[in-house]
Amino acid sequence: MFDAKSLLDQFMGGQSGGQSGGQYDRRGGAAAQRGGSGDLLSQGKDFLSSQGGGLALGGLAGLMLGSKSGRKIGKKAVTYGGLALVAGLAYKAYQGHKANQQNAPRPQYPQDEPIPLEAPRGTAFDPAQQPGGENQFAVALLTAMISAAKADGHIDREEQDRIFEKIDEAGLDSEAKAFLMDELRSPLDLDKVVASASCPETAAEIYAASRLAIDPDHPAERAYLQMLAARLGLEEGLINEIELAVREAEMAG
Repeated sequence: MFDAKSLLDQFMGGQSGGQSGGQYDRRGGAAAQRGGSGDLLSQGKDFLSSQGGGLALGGLAGLMLGSKSGRKIGKKAVTYGGLALVAGLAYKAYQGHKANQQNAPRPQYPQDEPIPLEAPRGTAFDPAQQPGGENQFAVALLTAMISAAKADGHIDREEQDRIFEKIDEAGLDSEAKAFLMDELRSPLDLDKVVASASCPETAAEIYAASRLAIDPDHPAERAYLQMLAARLGLEEGLINEIELAVREAEMAG
């Protein structure tokens, strides 16, 4: 298998060149127990049927350059790796959410280093702890990011040719190119993205990676994230904490 970790770092940084939760219920069981997720599912229910699985040029351009968020925190992605960055963001959000639930002080991190990149090691947030290992989980996160980028529209043949030209310019090896082109050409498949979540912690990471891939200023992007959160069974408080963690990371640059 190609080095998905390196490819993830390129996507997020714009550069070329624990405990197991068991089998996580991704089919609505978790969402059914959490009222907020049910509401999100209703809000996003018409999204997939309305989109047709297209990918806007701007969405992929954002990924290849290091997404709108990724451009701002790309140095950290390059320094520590995209996997560590996603794990740190999800871990921070999860800890903040738990503190809020318990009416306890929220964890504090230095303003210039707001992502706890070391803390997730050995926990269910650690990519090395995931079934299949780091590389397979990197594939899952890349798939999630590309799927998020598909949320804002459709591309015609000319735009598709420009995207593939951009992939060629990135200096990727043949396996990485094949992976990207297959993912880009395939219809948006939310089931595939959701199936990668093996526990609540990886569900949070998949959502965090998806959020990093886009800046949800388009109704379709917001609807996609709502649908994804509902299908992953994420609580509204955790979703808000992920958004806060991303914005704090952006501000720190």
